[in-house]
Amino acid sequence: MRFEVEVQFGREIGPKRADIVVYRKDGKTEYLIVETKKPDVKDGLGQLKSYGNATAAPLLVLTDGKLQYNMLRTDPNFFEDLPDIPRVDETIEDVRKKKITYKDLAPVPNLKKLVLDLENVVLAHAGVNAFEEIFKLIYAKLYDELETPRNENRCFRVIAGATNKENLEQIEKLFEDAKREWSEVFRPKDEIEIPASAIVPAVSMLQKYRLFESDLQVIDDAFEHLIAQDSKGEKGQYFTPRIMIDMCVRMLRPTAKETILDPSSGSCGFLLHAMQHVWGNELSEEKYGKEEYKARQKKYANEKLFGIDFDPRAVKIGKAMMLIAGDGKTNVHYANSLSSEEWSDEVRAKFQKLLWPYKELAERKRNEEQMRDFAFDIVLSNPPFAGDVSGTVLNHYDLGFKFQDGKKTNKHQNKVDRHILFIERNLNFLRPGGRMAIVLPQGIFNNTSEEHIRKFIMQHARILAVVGVDNNAFKPHNGVKTSVLIVQKWGDGNPKQENYPIFFATSKLPFKDNSGEYVYRDASSRDTKNLRSDLFEIAEAFCEWGKGEKINFLSK
Repeated sequence: MRFEVEVQFGREIGPKRADIVVYRKDGKTEYLIVETKKPDVKDGLGQLKSYGNATAAPLLVLTDGKLQYNMLRTDPNFFEDLPDIPRVDETIEDVRKKKITYKDLAPVPNLKKLVLDLENVVLAHAGVNAFEEIFKLIYAKLYDELETPRNENRCFRVIAGATNKENLEQIEKLFEDAKREWSEVFRPKDEIEIPASAIVPAVSMLQKYRLFESDLQVIDDAFEHLIAQDSKGEKGQYFTPRIMIDMCVRMLRPTAKETILDPSSGSCGFLLHAMQHVWGNELSEEKYGKEEYKARQKKYANEKLFGIDFDPRAVKIGKAMMLIAGDGKTNVHYANSLSSEEWSDEVRAKFQKLLWPYKELAERKRNEEQMRDFAFDIVLSNPPFAGDVSGTVLNHYDLGFKFQDGKKTNKHQNKVDRHILFIERNLNFLRPGGRMAIVLPQGIFNNTSEEHIRKFIMQHARILAVVGVDNNAFKPHNGVKTSVLIVQKWGDGNPKQENYPIFFATSKLPFKDNSGEYVYRDASSRDTKNLRSDLFEIAEAFCEWGKGEKINFLSK
């Protein structure tokens, strides 16, 4: 084995050097070439292939220390992806035919980088929608991880010696099974559109890793990248910055016994972070031991967390996220939160048990038909700011009518901003005494034309806090000024009052710059906790204030 070996191209010795070269027993014939620390995988693979062609080395490896790509050079124009490189006692053929069981799969170290490599190296010239095709592969892989017995060979893998067409057919079969399992996510006519020539490198990049039992933050980062690339912030739908989500969760303090809903769930960031909060505080290994804590965590994810979204792309992401967290089960549904009469029978059945249990039979039946009033303990929401609602849907909302002198009239509005209806809908989702965090445009809080909305909120809930967030929070997609509203619905431990104190705060440390890039305290990490921000301090100050005010969920 030698390091920094000059590579000869024809008669000339090229200016580039191979990082590591492993030779056969004769010490002269190249057997394996390794290239390391290539930030651009596309260029790195191209360079590595040129080294293989120049030396005739059959094995090629590209790695950045975390992700690793292994290739077998079979002729100058064909490179076969391998799951691994041979050990000293193995042949190349042994590796090609090696069985891959679930225990052989490693947690994915950097899914975002893997996705970028798929986009740039495999799918860039395939003429397909990268978002849609990557998620078809992800769901096919999830199905394989769930359904293929743990000690059997994975179906999501490159078949040694098979043609591209045969490998594509194997993945297509998995995807068809995944469609039947998660029928809400895909249409019956959806098919894998990745060409046969690209399926082998695409599958080989993913086959060695597992999605279940991987770091959820790693997967969350990759999914945020995917939807940001695909949607570019259309329809007012943007990923809520995770630091804002964490602040909301810390302020509401969810517990393991409480049900949580995000009625505009998107990628399920609120649900994911609420889940991690509960797992860390109440369902930890330290508290329940190695044998029991995982089961309790999965039970909580499966029974207490619910999401609804009307964007099919968001549902693909959110459902996958919660599938991974809940070990195969999820309560994320494709539906319009604002129009429950359009809900499918499946969604209605799922939410039936979560309706508010009215004592009067007639009222209970009416509520079952309308699916209006629910018993969720917590609602977390960042509704889309863009777009409005018109038509008969407005008949179901007080805020769908015109107001005069602070009172509702019998005259309908022609149209109402979507986020305004979400305020009322979210309050209906809450049980008496339930609490909510919602991200809203600043105009809701200070425009004179929105005064009736503020009065409506105060009529139905106690305003606990308003936190102003910097204008850059949703850049680069939108520079709208937003605030987070924290309320607790009147009733059940929160008796109605006319006068009470409210916690007000304004963030003074923007966690994004003017171009929408995150700003970190230092270069030690790019974790949410290292962002330059005072939102966590605001959350802590609110909780201390709430204890002093004897707010019931903060005083326990």
